[in-house]
Amino acid sequence: MNGAISNKKRKRAVNANPNIASTRVSRLDPEHDEASDILLLETKILESRKNYNAITDLIGHLHNDNDEVQSLAAVALCRVFCRLLAAGALTNNHEPSDSSSQADRTISQWLLERLKETYKQLFHFLKDNDATKQATILTISMQLLKEQAKHYHRANYAQWSRDAFQDMIEILIAEDTHFTAAEGFAELFASKYDDIRYYTFDRITELLSSAISEARTERVISMLALLEPPDLDRDDFPRRFLDPPLTSNKKNDVASRNTYLTQMQKVWMAVIAQKPQKAQRKRILESISTHIAPCFLKVELLMDFLTDSFNIGGSTSLLALSGMFYMIQVRNLDYPQFYHKLYSMVDGNILHSKHRSRFFRLLDTCLASTHLPAVLVASFIKRLSRLCLFAPPAGIVVVVPLIYNLLKTHPTCTFMIHRNSDLSYKDEDGCGDPFRIEEQDPMETDAIESSLWEIETLQSHYHPNVATIAKIISEQFTKQAYNLEGFLDHTYGTMLDTELSKELKKEPEIEYEIPKKIFARYDKAAGKDDSLLVKLWDFT
Repeated sequence: MNGAISNKKRKRAVNANPNIASTRVSRLDPEHDEASDILLLETKILESRKNYNAITDLIGHLHNDNDEVQSLAAVALCRVFCRLLAAGALTNNHEPSDSSSQADRTISQWLLERLKETYKQLFHFLKDNDATKQATILTISMQLLKEQAKHYHRANYAQWSRDAFQDMIEILIAEDTHFTAAEGFAELFASKYDDIRYYTFDRITELLSSAISEARTERVISMLALLEPPDLDRDDFPRRFLDPPLTSNKKNDVASRNTYLTQMQKVWMAVIAQKPQKAQRKRILESISTHIAPCFLKVELLMDFLTDSFNIGGSTSLLALSGMFYMIQVRNLDYPQFYHKLYSMVDGNILHSKHRSRFFRLLDTCLASTHLPAVLVASFIKRLSRLCLFAPPAGIVVVVPLIYNLLKTHPTCTFMIHRNSDLSYKDEDGCGDPFRIEEQDPMETDAIESSLWEIETLQSHYHPNVATIAKIISEQFTKQAYNLEGFLDHTYGTMLDTELSKELKKEPEIEYEIPKKIFARYDKAAGKDDSLLVKLWDFT
């Protein structure tokens, strides 16, 4: 938007007789009447500073009930203020000693008040549910902010983000604002421009410096989830929406990668300081190893949050464990009790959890190292085998290939396959299995002295797929490893669909004689036996 008015239009507006103009406008329909009035007001304002009072009339059109009139007025105000900012009409660097300068300061102050009034009304429009209107208002608002940063805040480049931009961020995360506004802001600006993303983090951090409501915290987390971290190593970083600052200030300049990462670290620590609820904590944990932790310069700041999340239990513990593993594997942090906590999560609930796929991906990665003690790996193998006795078929078909892969990676554990389950050892219950399932320390379970009789039992499972896959333990280990991704997404529904989609090689066996009576008894003279249903129930 350059606010330029063509000479032809300007000349016509100047030379037009007011009486003729009013007669011509009155013949138009009300909507065109408003549009002509807006254009006339804009032209008058840009012609002379004597007509600045017309800005108030132009702002009045923003209160019109017609959406098109509101949009026309918003665009006109944007052009007006962009021209005034470029011309220096809103600067306040004049010396107050000079009378003329004092008048200029008064006018500048008045114009600034009208600009704030315009911002206020534009941001109010962001609460509208119309995504197209929100996108238009966002574009106009950001253009005004850009011009204000370029021409008004020359002395302090970052000051612009503490005025109207902060008010806009507050509106975007307000509970009564439709979330499409935040989505539009992220798509059109924050995701494209690194400096806008940086200042968004800065403003949200400022807003989180005091306690906010749970609903607002949820909006903040949702908005931050839209702002994925950029590739800091790309050649065009930072991609700017605003022009570079006139004075270099490394503390506020997004060109510094460490400054950017520090700001992102601050905003997430501010979110965690709000003590998010369980559902909000899960949302943070889901992206902690992909979007959050990689951007932390001091990743150890997250360890307390991860530890507290793990102690909650259930699926929250699983998500926290994923973050812990990232810290150990990628950031080389020491967490001595990691495998103890991982072992404690291998219980009956995990095979029924909706996060089962995520857990087994993590477990497969954690136990893939050949440097792990065989005693430790044997405990996981044995505990998984025992849980299969009470697991749904969709869970068993994941566990058995995982056990196969672990046995291939750790050949010392293969003695568990060939050991006879009828051991001379007898525990206090008379069972011949030395494995202590109640033991929480995987190094002290004696699983290495046990056998995999549970997998052999599964070879007689009622589900044919489970019985078939369980037989791989009894065959030669010629396959290098199974790709778990082919088993992780199995559910009751997918297994049922697989069975129903099979082509029958032969018709199933049915009763050779269709009974004529199911709920009634046959006459004794007929010489036929009553159905089992009739024998068990009396329907008379």
